[in-house]
Amino acid sequence: MARVVALQQNQLSFSTLASSLSDFSGTRLQTQLQFKRKQCHPKGSFYVSASSTKKILIMGGTRFIGVFLSRLLVKEGHQVTLFTRGKAPVTQQLPGESDSDYADFSSKILHLKGDRKDFDFVKSSLSAEGFDVVYDINGREADEVEPILDALPNLEQFIYCSSAGVYLKSDLLPHAETDAVDPKSRHKGKLETESLLQAKGVNWTSIRPVYIYGPLNYNPVEEWFFHRLKAGRPIPIPGSGIQITQLGHVKDLAKAFIQVFGNEKASKEVFNISGDKHVTFDGLARACAKAGGFPEPEIIHYNPKDFDFGKKKSFPFRDQHFFASVEKAKSVLGLEPEFGLVEGLADSYNLDFGRGTYRKEADFSTDDIILGKSLVSV
Repeated sequence: MARVVALQQNQLSFSTLASSLSDFSGTRLQTQLQFKRKQCHPKGSFYVSASSTKKILIMGGTRFIGVFLSRLLVKEGHQVTLFTRGKAPVTQQLPGESDSDYADFSSKILHLKGDRKDFDFVKSSLSAEGFDVVYDINGREADEVEPILDALPNLEQFIYCSSAGVYLKSDLLPHAETDAVDPKSRHKGKLETESLLQAKGVNWTSIRPVYIYGPLNYNPVEEWFFHRLKAGRPIPIPGSGIQITQLGHVKDLAKAFIQVFGNEKASKEVFNISGDKHVTFDGLARACAKAGGFPEPEIIHYNPKDFDFGKKKSFPFRDQHFFASVEKAKSVLGLEPEFGLVEGLADSYNLDFGRGTYRKEADFSTDDIILGKSLVSV
């Protein structure tokens, strides 16, 4: 039997990461459970037992989304275990998080150390623990999910973090959950996982975020802009800059994961989750500047076809219109994003980059190539 270890309160402080749960954790979310007492519940039917406390497993949970989700679940009184490889501390105190809140969280969170690709270990350890609900935050391939389902035949709900990147590129936007998907996309593993969940007949819910931002973001989304704004550099944006995209705050995403938990209306459903406003690339640059208190940025437009950047990416977003409808989540789940774009970017900046913490060092090498050619052209 795998050993589950409760974390002690004297773990290292979170000096390299910046986030705050003061506003986020201050509001207690109700989990919208609609319980039905039944003596039997056939496989695949919606069923969550009437116990107020659930034994919940989060696959991942120490980097970004799971940091916020796990705290919400613990606050709701659930027993939460994080399954990770143990390469990073399982919990660390977040800047802005009170000592008492952190002590309470760290004393209750549990850890199961292992590699999810070690399928035999996954089956034996999860079978021994017998979890009620699984949140799979970091699953990328269907073969990584199947052993979890095999190990937990009485699983009440499997909640999966998919991606809006599964949709087939289209001229008709925004993407809706019923739109055609692209089996050749780089997120095809997530698409195949959704198909597996449906085929297995389990009670599942899949969340498809668009671009996620917020404190602790390990993807170069807002951080890419903040680095250039802080350095006082022009911001190179491909094409006309009027390409429309969409961002959703990580704290709103975590709340959406709570809203589908135990929700009969979310059974065997897919939901797009993001902010309810769309923004152009140029508009995003200006929003980042406003959020961080920087002057109006100088924006340089360029044609990507004029350059060879090798394996480096010159811009962190798809060079196309890319956004999804969140109307289904609004109508079915009652989703109401807390953060507007500028407000959310300010939250990210003030609690992370503005404190001097970030995930990646600034790299302006592709910018210099673009700006060098632009200066010659002038």
